[in-house]
Amino acid sequence: MEVKTVHTNEPLAEISFLRAKARDYNQLVKFRLTFLVVFSSVVTYLTASAGAINWFEVAMLSLGGFLVTGASNGINQVIEKDFDKLMVRTANRPVATNRMSVTEASVVSLLMGLLGVMIIRTYLNPLSGWLALGALLSYAFVYTPLKRISPISVFVGAFPGAIPTLLGWVAYTGAIDMPALILFGVQFFWQFPHFWSIAWILDDDYKRAGFKMLPSTPGRDKGTALQTLTFSLVLIPIGMLPYQYGVAGVSSAIIGALGGLMLSYYSYKLFRSCEIADAKKLMFASFVYLPMVQLAYLFDKI
Repeated sequence: MEVKTVHTNEPLAEISFLRAKARDYNQLVKFRLTFLVVFSSVVTYLTASAGAINWFEVAMLSLGGFLVTGASNGINQVIEKDFDKLMVRTANRPVATNRMSVTEASVVSLLMGLLGVMIIRTYLNPLSGWLALGALLSYAFVYTPLKRISPISVFVGAFPGAIPTLLGWVAYTGAIDMPALILFGVQFFWQFPHFWSIAWILDDDYKRAGFKMLPSTPGRDKGTALQTLTFSLVLIPIGMLPYQYGVAGVSSAIIGALGGLMLSYYSYKLFRSCEIADAKKLMFASFVYLPMVQLAYLFDKI
């Protein structure tokens, strides 16, 4: 009697499961966004150090910052899971689709947040730890629920959104001084043209979930565009302030001013047209602005 051998694909199934799980965690922590946040923090640390770099501290800042930011994004998705289902952009997130349970996402996010804050506090300084904790709590538990209540959420969210820059400076110096506040201000004001251009593009999607992201009630109108232009214009003088306070040299001041002019130009075009196409141009310009200006401060300093 012939005995047939049954071949199973268990190893392949396990590999497929692990890949799917890795993709889900990538979505949960928003890897690319988290990387950009860490980049901002590390560049500011390097600017503060002016060449006297402690690479172990840079590594701890990167690791701790990644964990805290990833935790914030994870908690955000747990809180908004029912609303994420309503939007095209977020409908496939792991918690929204139940590929990942609320319990799993919550436990992992909380552990990441606690570990990240402890790493920053232990290996950098206590003030940095408090800043990291403040960014986590304000983003996840103040900004996130406020998005469905009032457009002021963007203003509130700009504080935790700019803390990475402040954190990078404080991680090296151990103090919040005027240069730290100026660099914080650059990232703080940049967020308005950045997020409002994205919200302009995604306004229909946001409205499906009840999110109030644009500053004026109608949404895509002259009022929103004018406020976007106003905050873009503010970036012109603010971009030059690091030179005034000795953070960087004159060439970075020129780049900072030109960056503000670039955003103001595209904001003005949006004000004139109120078209999604011009909001997209502003959004892409905002992606260029922040790393361009922050790297200018760094290279001018070192």
